[in-house]
Amino acid sequence: METKIARSVSEFNNELKLQGFKAFKIDDDSNATRIYSRKDFFKICLTTGISKIHYADKSFEQEGTILFFGNPHIPYSWETISTTYIGYTCLFSEDFLKQSDRLESLQQSPFFKIGGTPVLKISEDQRLFLNTLFQKMIEEQASDYTFKDELIRNYINLIIHEALKLQPSEIYSLNKNGTARIASVFLELLERQFPIETPSSPLQMKTAQDYSKTLNIHVNYLNRAVKEITGKSTTTLITERIITEAKALLQHTDWNISEIASALGFEYTTYFNNFFKKQTGTNPRSLRESEI
Repeated sequence: METKIARSVSEFNNELKLQGFKAFKIDDDSNATRIYSRKDFFKICLTTGISKIHYADKSFEQEGTILFFGNPHIPYSWETISTTYIGYTCLFSEDFLKQSDRLESLQQSPFFKIGGTPVLKISEDQRLFLNTLFQKMIEEQASDYTFKDELIRNYINLIIHEALKLQPSEIYSLNKNGTARIASVFLELLERQFPIETPSSPLQMKTAQDYSKTLNIHVNYLNRAVKEITGKSTTTLITERIITEAKALLQHTDWNISEIASALGFEYTTYFNNFFKKQTGTNPRSLRESEI
C-alpha cells in the first residue's frame, strides 16, 4: 500500500509561489484547498458536494458539482457543508498567465468580475470532461516536457472557454445587509495589500476611486457603505492603514526613505514626507531616529 507523506502548508506555499501554478485533487491535498495566499493567486475549482460561497456582496448555496472562479482581488470565503467533498483545484499567479498575454482577457471575463457570477452548475457529462482537463494539468506539472507551462495555460483557457458556453448560475442571494457586506469587502481588500514585502512591489490602490473601480461599484456607493458601517470615510481608513504600514517599515526595515515612499505608492519622496507629517505631526526620518 502506498504511504502518503503529509507536506507542511509552508512547503506547499513556497512551491506554489516559485512555480506560479499548482493543480491537485482536493481529496489528496485537502488542507491546501483552504490555506494559501489568496492575495497572489487566481483559483479555479471543480467540486462535488454541498457548499456555501460568499463572494463580494453575494452568497451562493450549491449542491452537486460546480465550477468556481476565484479572483485574488475580490475577497471570498468558502463553507464546506457536506462531509464528502471531492474534486480538483488549480491555482495560478498573474505572472504565470502574463507570459501568454492572456491576463487582460481573463480579468475581463464574467467569471472573475465582482459584478459577474463566479459559480457554474455542472452536469455529469460536463464534469467528466472537465475532470480530464484537470487531470492533464496535474500530469503535465509533474512531467519534464519543455513547454509544459504553455500547455497548462492552454488547459486553463480551455476550461474558461468551456465555462463561457454554459449559463452562469443565478442561484444566489444578496447579503441581507448589503451595506455591511460592501464595507466588509472593502476592509478585507484594503488589508490584503499589506504587508508590503519589497520596495519593488508597490501599493496598487491608494484612493477610494481605486477600490470602487476594482469592486466595480460607484465610488459614492462605496463611500456611503463604509461611512455607515465604520463611522469613518473610505479615504480616512486608507490613510490610516498606509500610515500604519509606513511606521512599520520605518521601524522594522533598513529601507531608505525613498524606497519606503515608492513602496507605498508615492511618486516623489517629498510627497510622502508631506503626507506623513500631516498625519503624524512628525517626518519619517525623525520617527525612525526616535526608535533607534
